[in-house]
Amino acid sequence: MTFPYKLVATDLDGTLLRDDHTVSARTREALDAAAAAGAAHIIVTGRAVPWTRHILDDLGYEGLAVCAQGAQVYHAGEGRLLTSLTLDRQLAGLALSKVEAEVGPLALAASRDGLDGEVLVGPGYRVQEGPHPAVFVQDPAEMWAAPLNKVYLQHPELDDDALAKAARAAVGNLVDVVMAGPGVVEILPLGLSKATGLSLAARRLGVKAADTIAFGDMPNDIPMFAWARHGVAMANAHDDLKAVAQETTTSNEDDGIAVVLERLLRDS
Repeated sequence: MTFPYKLVATDLDGTLLRDDHTVSARTREALDAAAAAGAAHIIVTGRAVPWTRHILDDLGYEGLAVCAQGAQVYHAGEGRLLTSLTLDRQLAGLALSKVEAEVGPLALAASRDGLDGEVLVGPGYRVQEGPHPAVFVQDPAEMWAAPLNKVYLQHPELDDDALAKAARAAVGNLVDVVMAGPGVVEILPLGLSKATGLSLAARRLGVKAADTIAFGDMPNDIPMFAWARHGVAMANAHDDLKAVAQETTTSNEDDGIAVVLERLLRDS
């Protein structure tokens, strides 16, 4: 037998990364062994390139990475963007006004396009601790002054699931809304998903959906699971993702990716 997949697609936060934002030695070894068996590894993350690059560098990763929920396909080895899709700011502004009409004022942040795009944080938006650089702005108009990949939403009372549901209902077909992690609800270009970017990257590698195993933990990974042949949810995954996964592995803290890859390698 041979290894059954030609592509291993992994989310970052809550999946490939442990809670301290590192990748375990066991998981690195399992990915290396899968690569030796002929399977390419693609990181597929909601983070834009500037928030992903330091992790890729630490991994010695030189392949393609799908960033910003599929908006960016980045060639790590060459340090350049191959594709980059931006959010229509006029549509986004209209969508936000519709959401606020339903749920009241929102706190906002925005991710600017490009290799060095800053994340701009508006008044009241709670930034999670970590290595992610952010620029705080007092005038929300500054957020809309340059092309964006996405806009982040927070509400003073609604939890992530409730906010995402209310926003999705309010915006109609203007934009897409995803819940990408704790405290992370995003507005994206309509039709954009991790599956969009992953399919573009896979095509460049000459690999099909039927050759792909995908790992994730959040609702924004649902389209990737729908695209790939086999979707594996982490034990710590959101219930909505577990509901569509073909398999659930151990948590990101317990080397869930390695557990599955090691089994596949033993059986191949």
